[in-house]
Amino acid sequence: MKTFIKLLFIIAGFSVNAQNSISGKVTDMDNNALSEVQIYAPELHKGSTTNKNGTYILNNVPSGKINLTFSFLGYKTVIKTVNITSDLEVNIQLKETPFEMDEIIVSTPFNKLQSENVMKIERLTSKSINKLGATTLSEGITNIPGVSQISTGSSIGKPVIRGLSGNRVLVYTQGIRLENQQFGGEHGLGINDAGISSIEVIKGPASLLYGSDALGGVLYLNPEKFAQLNSSNINLNQRFFSNTLGTNTSLGYKSSNNNWKFLIRGTYTTHSDYEIPTEEKVTNTRFNEQDFKTGIGYSKNNFTSEVRYNYNKSKLGLTEGITEQTSSKTLTLPYQEIDNHVLSSHNHFFFGNSKLDIDLGYTFNDRQEFEEHEEHHDEDEDEHEEEHEEEHEEHEEAALRMKLKTFTYNAKYHFPKLGNVEILTGIQGLHQTNTNFGEEILIPNATVKDFGIFTTANYSWNNNTLQAGIRYDNRNIDTEKHEIEHEDEIHVFEPVNETYNSFTTSLGFKTSITKNFTTRINVASGFRAPTLAELASNGVHHGTNRFEKGNSNLNYEKNTQLDISIEYKTDHFEFFANGFYNHINDYIFISPTGEIEDEEPVFSYIQENARLFGGEFGMHFHPHPLDWLHLKSTFETVVGKQDNGNYLPLIPANTWKNTFRSEFNIANWLQKGYSSLTLESTFKQNNVGIYETESPGYNIINLGLGGDITLKNIKFNANLSANNILNKKYINHLSRLKSDGILNQGRNIVLGINFNI
Repeated sequence: MKTFIKLLFIIAGFSVNAQNSISGKVTDMDNNALSEVQIYAPELHKGSTTNKNGTYILNNVPSGKINLTFSFLGYKTVIKTVNITSDLEVNIQLKETPFEMDEIIVSTPFNKLQSENVMKIERLTSKSINKLGATTLSEGITNIPGVSQISTGSSIGKPVIRGLSGNRVLVYTQGIRLENQQFGGEHGLGINDAGISSIEVIKGPASLLYGSDALGGVLYLNPEKFAQLNSSNINLNQRFFSNTLGTNTSLGYKSSNNNWKFLIRGTYTTHSDYEIPTEEKVTNTRFNEQDFKTGIGYSKNNFTSEVRYNYNKSKLGLTEGITEQTSSKTLTLPYQEIDNHVLSSHNHFFFGNSKLDIDLGYTFNDRQEFEEHEEHHDEDEDEHEEEHEEEHEEHEEAALRMKLKTFTYNAKYHFPKLGNVEILTGIQGLHQTNTNFGEEILIPNATVKDFGIFTTANYSWNNNTLQAGIRYDNRNIDTEKHEIEHEDEIHVFEPVNETYNSFTTSLGFKTSITKNFTTRINVASGFRAPTLAELASNGVHHGTNRFEKGNSNLNYEKNTQLDISIEYKTDHFEFFANGFYNHINDYIFISPTGEIEDEEPVFSYIQENARLFGGEFGMHFHPHPLDWLHLKSTFETVVGKQDNGNYLPLIPANTWKNTFRSEFNIANWLQKGYSSLTLESTFKQNNVGIYETESPGYNIINLGLGGDITLKNIKFNANLSANNILNKKYINHLSRLKSDGILNQGRNIVLGINFNI
C-alpha cells in the first residue's frame, strides 16, 4: 500500500512546460451555429461546450495525437483524431440523426466510436437506468439485450451475460478490476449507480484484454465525468420507490480549471422489505447503502492523471421467507455487512505520436455475515435473559468475515501509427490476499498472483477493419491449511498450491457492405482459472443454504466463441442481429451429491464440457414524418448444454421486449419530454439443470414519463416510472428465492428528480 501511494505522488508530480490549445466552431450542415455541443477528449478527461456562437476552446492540451468527440442530442457524433504540435483550430459540421448519439467505447483497446469498433459493444447511460426506475445498478443493466441478473430479493443481483455469471464476468470500475468475493451466489455487484456515467458490456471472451475471469464477458463501468473546462456544478438527485418505501439521495459537486479537476459525491440509499403482488412483504429483504466517491484530475502538456476513490458500505438482509410484516428498515438476522474501498490512478503519458497508459488500483473488501445462533433454554429461564437477547445479538461478532485485499496494475503502450495500422502492447497483473477473521470459514486464507502480457493490432482500409491479438497469462493460487471444529466435526481445508498458464487469441473483422449495411465477425478464446471457492471451500454457505465442498483437482476453463453481427441502419430504421456459439472445455459448476452435512445438503464442484448458443435481435423504427414516435423491439435467447446432454443451470429464459416511445415539448416549461410503454414478455424456461425446476412464462407492462421542467427560474429533470403496473404475479427463473416459491416484486412506482445548479 505504501508503494502504491508513493507511485501516485510520483505520477502527480510529473509535468513539463509547453502549452497548446484547441479552438473552433461547430455548425450544422447549413452552417448554422450549434450551442451546447459537448466536446470531450477522453485521454485528457477534459471537455468543453460551445457557446451561443457555436465556438469552443480547450486549453492546456498536450502535444501528440489525441481523440476529440463532438456530440449533441439529435445529431450524429463525430470523432476527430488531431495531431497537436501548437495551437490548433478544428471546425466541425454535425449531421442530424433521429437515433441515439454514437459514443466512444472505453472498454476496447483503441477507444473508437461504437460504429467503428470491430467488436459489438452494448452501452447504457446512467440517465437511461434512472428513467427505467431500477432499484439497483444490477437490475438496471438487464435492459441491455443479452444481459440479465441472478437476484436474491431486490438488493442482491449478479450480472449474467449470455448465460455466464459469477467469476466468468469481470467487472471494471474506475479503470481497474473490481474484486469483492464475487464467487458467492448471494454476493451482489456492490456498486451504487450514483457517480456512474455509463456502462459498457463486452459479450463474449475478453481474456485478450483483461485476462482470467473475462471468459464470459466484461461489465465496464465508466465513472462520472469531471466538470466542463472552467466551470463548477452542484447536482442533487432524489428518487422515491413506492414498493419498498425506499429513497435514494445523492449530492455531488465538481469543478474544473485549465489544469485541475475535482469532484465529490455522497449517496444514501435505504429500502424496507419488498412487496409481492399478494400484498405481502418478503421479510428481511430490506437494505441500506452509503456511498462516497471523489476524484481529482491533473493535466499539463504531455501528461494527464486522475485519482479516484470510492467507499461503499452496504447492509443487506438475507430473507428466510415471509414471516413478520413490517415497514421497518432496520435489518434483522441474518444479514451481510460489506465495506468496499476502491482507490485508482489512471494516467496518460504522451510522446509525440505514441502514448503510454498506466492504471494502478487497490481494492479492499471487508465482508461480514451475521447469523442467528440457536440457544437452548430451560423452561424456567428468567425474563431478564430474554429482554437482553436482542441486545446480545446486536453486539455479537460476525460468524463469517473475510478481508480481501487486491493490488492491480495495467500498462499499455500505443505505438506510433504506421499508415492504417495501430498497434499496442501491454502487461497486466494483480496481487491478492484473502484472510478470515470469523468463527466460521467458507474459503481458506490464500494468496493469488496474476501476470499477463499481450499485444493487439488494428488495420483499417476503405470500409473494412481487421483486428487481431495474442496474450499469455499466468495465475498462481496458494492457500493455507485450516482445521475448523463445528458441531463435534472437524472440517479440514487442505492446502492448495496451483499454477495455471494459458495463451488466448482473438481475430475480428468488420466491413460495411453498403453505406447502410455493416457486418462484424469475431472469433476469440478465453480462459478462467478455478476460484478459491471452487478449489477449497468446505463449509455451510448460509446465503445459498447448502454445504459447499471444493475440488482441488479442477482444471481451468478454456473456451472459443464465434460471434456474427449484422446491422442495417437508415435515417428512420435500424435492425440488428447478433448470433454466437460458445464452446467451453471443463466448464465448472456446482452439483448436489445427495449427502447431508451440518443439516444442509452437500454440493460439490464438478466439470463437464459445455456449449452455449443463441443471440439478440432487434429493430428501431422512427417513421417519417412522425418525428415524435419511436418503436423498439428486441428478442434475446440463449441455450446452455453440457456435452452429456444435460442442460446448464441458471440460464435465463427467452425474452421479448417491445417499447412504444413518444417525444414532445410543451411550451417552454417542458423540454425533451418523453413517454414510454413497454411490454416485456418472458417465455417459459423448460431447459433446466438437474436440480432446477421449470419456470412458467409471464408478461409485464412498464410505463415511463419525464423531461426537463422549467418553473419560473427553477430548472430540473423529472422522471416517473411504473414497473409491473398490473401487479403481475411471477417468479423469474434466475431468482434465488424461486425454490421457496417467493414471488418477484410487485408494482413499483418510482419518482426521480434531478437538479443541476
